[in-house]
Amino acid sequence: MTIEYPIYRSARRRSLCIQVREGRVEVRAPLAMADAEIRAFVQKKSRWIQSHVAAQQAQLAEVPAYSFSPGARLPYLGGELELHWGRGLGAGSVARQGQNLLVLLGSRSRLSPEQQARRLIISWYQREALRLLEIRTQALARRLGLNCTGVKVRATRSKWGHCTRDGLIQYNWQIILAPDSVVDYLVAHEVCHLRHLNHSPAFWALVASVCPDYLRLRAWLKTEGSKLML
Repeated sequence: MTIEYPIYRSARRRSLCIQVREGRVEVRAPLAMADAEIRAFVQKKSRWIQSHVAAQQAQLAEVPAYSFSPGARLPYLGGELELHWGRGLGAGSVARQGQNLLVLLGSRSRLSPEQQARRLIISWYQREALRLLEIRTQALARRLGLNCTGVKVRATRSKWGHCTRDGLIQYNWQIILAPDSVVDYLVAHEVCHLRHLNHSPAFWALVASVCPDYLRLRAWLKTEGSKLML
């Protein structure tokens, strides 16, 4: 197997690093490191690289391929939303009506209707994730007497959530594709980090106190989380 990879160099980096993300290999190297040294290191790690690439590609093969055409169904908090199209003005918009998601395609876009619908829908999911996660995060933080300084959402694959020392909590917005109970577990996990910025027994005891079924939900996210992708 030939291993193809881009090399990202940095004057601040002191050591060589190989990363495998979504089945692709990236190499991060010090600015002055010779190409021959990089190739030798990649060759040395080739068995590890190939096993991780194969595992991630197998996971990606299980990711559902969603349509964004009228009548398609998209996951939302363990249920489904059915797509409906209409024609609007300007940049277009998306609105939820019960279990339906109404997409008004804009008149100014040069994208195909399905491409435009996909862009509008993903933007809606991101806004909805921020709204929902902020409400649940702040409510649980208040209940536990903790201070969450803010909530953000991003499109990350390495972590589902992250809590900083400053009390800022960040989530992967695609968690709202998961069942509602899994979302609650993730919120509980990150909010509990506001008190324990570690994974100590005290941290897990606090998680269990607000989410008794956390072991099952954590296992679900570990095995099924790679499929949560639009």
